[in-house]
Amino acid sequence: MVLFDTHCHLTDADFDADREDVLKQMASYGVRHCAVIGYDLESSRAALAFVQGQPGFCAAVGIHPEHADTLTDEVLEEIRSMALSGGAAAIGEIGLDWHDPRNPERDVQVSACLRQMALAREVGKPVCFHVRDAQMDMLTLLKEHRELITPGVMHCFSGSWEMAREYLKLGYYISFAGPVTFKKAPRIQETARQVPLDRLLIETDSPYMAPEPVRGHRNQPGNVRLICEKIAELRGMEVEELAEITTENARRLYGMGQ
Repeated sequence: MVLFDTHCHLTDADFDADREDVLKQMASYGVRHCAVIGYDLESSRAALAFVQGQPGFCAAVGIHPEHADTLTDEVLEEIRSMALSGGAAAIGEIGLDWHDPRNPERDVQVSACLRQMALAREVGKPVCFHVRDAQMDMLTLLKEHRELITPGVMHCFSGSWEMAREYLKLGYYISFAGPVTFKKAPRIQETARQVPLDRLLIETDSPYMAPEPVRGHRNQPGNVRLICEKIAELRGMEVEELAEITTENARRLYGMGQ
């Protein structure tokens, strides 16, 4: 069984003490691929450098909405240069986050999102979207700027099936993380049952969002197997079949071979 963790933060300081052990555990669980995601300039640089020595890994580079006010022309130019390098498979994570009042103003987030979508269009890369407490505004933004749409993924999706269906109409993949395993997550679980298999992805968002039964502990990419097992259970499938399908979907999205 081969698994693909489509969204993790392996370069975060949480892994500094035991990163090599985490990589070994990933391999022992069949996690042969992962996408290491940037969220600011420093983490994007780190993600890109890290994946260069890791066969089967890829990076996403971009500015998270929490850091939208750092997206100067110079920063965007460096993101462009990284996106054109060999290891950068996507622009991300970008998007809208209305959850924390300390985040940049909404118009600043919208501007940063659109500028990076335009960059993704320019360089021919997919986009990894972070959307929190802003689903309707994100959907409206995408529909108003269809000319900027490239393939992409709604990461750590927690919305309804009705909302997922609107994103699917725009051509996006839907990715599920630890919350799909939580005991009180009927809406997410129903969405995971409904998303077409050819648009379904799995991820850990590690070191965050640890799934059951390791909730409350540091998350790590090897735990993507738990997300795969839960969604397979929800859909009445063999876990090996779902692993194969989601891995192929991720390869297709990120432009990776076998």
